[in-house]
Amino acid sequence: MWKTRLRKDDIEQVDKLKELRSRIDAIDEQMLNLLNARANLALDVAKVKKDNNLDFYNPKREREIIETLQKMNKGPFPNCALRVIFKEIFCASLALEQPRTVAYLGPQATYTHQAALKYFSSSCKFLPTKSIREVFEKVDSDVASFGVVPIENSNEGAVNYTLDMFMDFNLKVYAEILLSICHNLLSKVRDKSEITKLYSHPQPLAQCRDWLERNMLGVPIYDSASTAQAASTAAEEFGAAAIGSELAGKMYDLNFIERNIENIKDNVTRFLIISKESQERSGHDKTLMMFSVKDEPGALYEILTPFKKQKINMTKIESRPTKKKVWDYVFFADIEGHIEDKKVKKALDDIKKRSVLLKILGSYPQVDQIEK
Repeated sequence: MWKTRLRKDDIEQVDKLKELRSRIDAIDEQMLNLLNARANLALDVAKVKKDNNLDFYNPKREREIIETLQKMNKGPFPNCALRVIFKEIFCASLALEQPRTVAYLGPQATYTHQAALKYFSSSCKFLPTKSIREVFEKVDSDVASFGVVPIENSNEGAVNYTLDMFMDFNLKVYAEILLSICHNLLSKVRDKSEITKLYSHPQPLAQCRDWLERNMLGVPIYDSASTAQAASTAAEEFGAAAIGSELAGKMYDLNFIERNIENIKDNVTRFLIISKESQERSGHDKTLMMFSVKDEPGALYEILTPFKKQKINMTKIESRPTKKKVWDYVFFADIEGHIEDKKVKKALDDIKKRSVLLKILGSYPQVDQIEK
């Protein structure tokens, strides 16, 4: 029997590897001890907050900590990974201080679920709902502290039903998140030639039509209530495939037959985080408002004049029927700035005098980074 003999150089390399791994293990142990020390301090902070009736959740401080750490970071550890790790630490600490429930448009593994995980991390309790209305209901009844709902897509436009809910519920916009929508062909089989049927929600199906016509012509297509349901079905039926997210593929243990099959690559959905409260001024904010005007010529122009006077940029405006009276509309507008900004206050005071209705739906930090 032949025995493998290690050369002196090989033995030295093995010993070096053991020594390096031992040092890494020691650092991991230090990190664990530091995390527990931090958690104990977080519990002390929670007691002070509770005794003084202060908010447990302070996203402004979280942003400031991450920004400071990223500036201090000399590498080679990447800043993007640093951000993800500290968001998890913040969320885990907050779960010790005051457990939070986050409602979202379900089921699990939808893009809304993915957006919720990006913003809140995985240490929260997530509550999937069957409709956008149910998300609002859960937050309104204090079953959930926060809700996550889609508000617009860069290709499809506004999600009108979400806007309509702000007419029925007295909730605020707490934050926004921009999520890159990347559709993937998912299946238990390993090659697209083995696919015998395809499941998809109608919206991603339309967004992937070009690729499907080139690569899946003749394959029967069946509608699903969501991308997550499509992935679930594909996981159960041999030969079936689904159009779904990265999260859906991982959650249902599916193979990624083809990635990024959408027609337009710059496909971004904007989601709103809703709550009963608004955030403090960050210095880079937006404000969402709802208003209605008199039914007379020039009324809308007159309402918007204060924004021009105060040099406030309006980033979006949408109109929706009130459903209370024929041809009666309410407008939703996003402007740059926080309700506590002096020029925003002046503009809103002026608009209040000119409008039939004015309701501020929340000021929140403006997001520029698109999550992947």
